[in-house]
Amino acid sequence: MRNLHVRLLSLALILFASGLIFYKVTKLGLPLLPSEEIEVWSVEARLGFDPKDVPIKAQLTLPRSPEGYVIADENYVSGKYGLAVEDKEKNRIAEWAVRRAKGEQVLYYHLQLARDNNEDVIEEMIDNSKKSKEKIVFPKIPEYSEGKATAVNALLEEVRQKSADIKTFTRELLLRFNSKTPDENVQLLLSEVKTDKERVNLIREVLAGARIPSRTIHVLLLREGMRHGSLTPWIQVHNEQEWLSFNPGNSERVMPKNSVIWQMGDNPIFNVDGGKNVKLDFSISRHTQEPLRLAEQRARKMGSRAMEFSLFSLPVETQNVYRILLMVPLGAFLIVLLRNIIGIKTFGTFMPILIALAFRETDLVWGITLFTLIVALGLAIRFYLEYLQLLLVPRLASVLIIVIILMTVVTILSYKLGFEHGLSVALFPMVILAMTVERMSLVWEEHGAGEALQQGVGSLAVAALGYLVMSNDILNHLIFVFPEVLLLILALTLLLGRYTGYRLTELWRFRATFGD
Repeated sequence: MRNLHVRLLSLALILFASGLIFYKVTKLGLPLLPSEEIEVWSVEARLGFDPKDVPIKAQLTLPRSPEGYVIADENYVSGKYGLAVEDKEKNRIAEWAVRRAKGEQVLYYHLQLARDNNEDVIEEMIDNSKKSKEKIVFPKIPEYSEGKATAVNALLEEVRQKSADIKTFTRELLLRFNSKTPDENVQLLLSEVKTDKERVNLIREVLAGARIPSRTIHVLLLREGMRHGSLTPWIQVHNEQEWLSFNPGNSERVMPKNSVIWQMGDNPIFNVDGGKNVKLDFSISRHTQEPLRLAEQRARKMGSRAMEFSLFSLPVETQNVYRILLMVPLGAFLIVLLRNIIGIKTFGTFMPILIALAFRETDLVWGITLFTLIVALGLAIRFYLEYLQLLLVPRLASVLIIVIILMTVVTILSYKLGFEHGLSVALFPMVILAMTVERMSLVWEEHGAGEALQQGVGSLAVAALGYLVMSNDILNHLIFVFPEVLLLILALTLLLGRYTGYRLTELWRFRATFGD
């Protein structure tokens, strides 16, 4: 009876999930596979602050027409605030206003950017910008202080000797500001600089000494899954034909591929009158927009609310969290399959999943290397603790402390030796590492080194396979767009839960018996 009940329950889950997927694909037009035809970035700007007991007026600079991208959609989440958006020079300004507010205030601006793949249009825009008759104002030479004037004039003379035009002049100047061993003139100029903004202003002030027109732009780097991101200041100089962009941090000339100019000019990016502790950060995700937008339009026409309750309706920051969490059941099913059907032995049930999640940040090879190193060192020290004959709880606490010390030491040594991947050892779940060391030592004592090593290698193998499965782009897309796939995974897990037959490793173990 129980087998029949499990089978009927699994069948019901499979039919229900399959029906939802079929409906979304055939009726709403959601894609089963990730589309590469149109790349769409969802950008969410979050402006948070604490209000004062006065009327509030908050301003945020918005991009107008980012080069290489099209604004597919944008919306504002402002609650009881009044909202007005106006054009100002090269930017747009969103202004929220309210008479009174209590408690922490958060204002959202959500922007969807679709990559413009029409190369002819892009080239035409570039040509038009080059031919534009924008009136360029050449700056006056600033009135430097006596000591500063000497350093600036000496620096400009040196740069002028090693450059041929405005482009090479700016690049040579930035190379000197970014040198690991700057000369005494640059050191003097940088002595009072504390922030990136002050550094950019200083470089522009030096360029003004050569009467080179310049302006500040703030660039947003589009990076998948970014949370709490910020804008990066760049410098543009005009060579009497076009504006040339330079990264003041490394003198790089070409802007990153996935980047958007969020603001042009020296005005503040945001300003809140009547607020304090103001903070602006960005969350970014990437997906295919055209089929999803089509699905939303179809859902509205059909009167369906399916898309309103999809994961895409959540804030971008929350979406990025669930892109990871929704892959955990897939890893759990993999463990069920490997342990109950194949017979691979592991330390614990869910330890390989947590290690696999850590591998997403460390990369597979470095993750296995760091995990093996920490466990091996911890195991050696654990055998010494056995000699001290400690009680269970103090022994576990000691192992945890030792694991954290080992992680710290490995991080410091990796940094000093120039291995940046070693810094990611802190991403490993320390409690799981401590329990792995403890469990492995007990198995070593009770069943021998062979059994302990077998379970240790099995755990690493399962974690590696879990990493490969959970980092697969197609599976990520499928589960995020169709969360009902989790019901299919649940149904298969329930069916495997009633399996009592031979495991594949047992077939090999008893091969002589089957041969007879």
